[in-house]
Amino acid sequence: MNRRRFLANGVAAGAVAWLEGGTESIQKAHAQNSRPVERLVSLDAQPDKLQLDLSQTAVIVVDMQNDFCSKGGLLEFQGVDLTILQPVVPKIRKVLDAARKTGIKVIYLKMGYKPDLSDVGLRGSASWNNNRDVGKPVKTPAGIEGRILIRDTWNTEIIDELKPEPGDIALYKTRFSGFYQTDLDSTLKRLRVRFLIVTGCTTSVCVESTIRDAVFRDYSPILLSDCTAEPIGSNLSRSNHEASLFLIRELLGWVSTSDQFIRSIETAHA
Repeated sequence: MNRRRFLANGVAAGAVAWLEGGTESIQKAHAQNSRPVERLVSLDAQPDKLQLDLSQTAVIVVDMQNDFCSKGGLLEFQGVDLTILQPVVPKIRKVLDAARKTGIKVIYLKMGYKPDLSDVGLRGSASWNNNRDVGKPVKTPAGIEGRILIRDTWNTEIIDELKPEPGDIALYKTRFSGFYQTDLDSTLKRLRVRFLIVTGCTTSVCVESTIRDAVFRDYSPILLSDCTAEPIGSNLSRSNHEASLFLIRELLGWVSTSDQFIRSIETAHA
């Protein structure tokens, strides 16, 4: 058994030790009884298949918002080719539909700053330099005024095709990682989530950054390769997207596809 399979099986098993006698055993019994019933399915992935406990799984949707995916948003303003991102949208839609049907929690991450820009970063820092367009006023496709990457504007709304539904969770972030100074970690712990099915944009920036921080916190991230895309370096002989997939499956987690994930969770209904 290799290291990855040992880890996957160990995370899925998660048994609670029973100590005989006294208050401690009663407390442990309550903890065990309050845990959701395991719903184990097998997921084909790279570098190897893993056992996924659906009762401890959430789907993460990274930055699928107007500023990154829609005409009139930040990336189009910067001259980025949005057609690279468009094919992942229907794939993510199918994943979300299947996840909700199975009772898997959906969590959206949105890049968004306060209107006064107090959380952009120190002037001259890398974060500040990367966000010099933040706060600029723009005309949205509907003709109303927006502001680039400002909270509660059209720019930071999730695109229409992937709108959150009742019961979903949406969290703002101010850095590439969804874990940096957000409630993501505490939310996942409250929901007792261990497995993260990661989707969204862009592969080698916010998606990979979030996966890295997930690993540092002992979560098990699985990236769906056809539910993410990377415009940066897409014209290179080996794209940044491919480099991120390689790194994630070698060191940071697992890589699967939308079809493989949907097939695996459909077995929970069989």
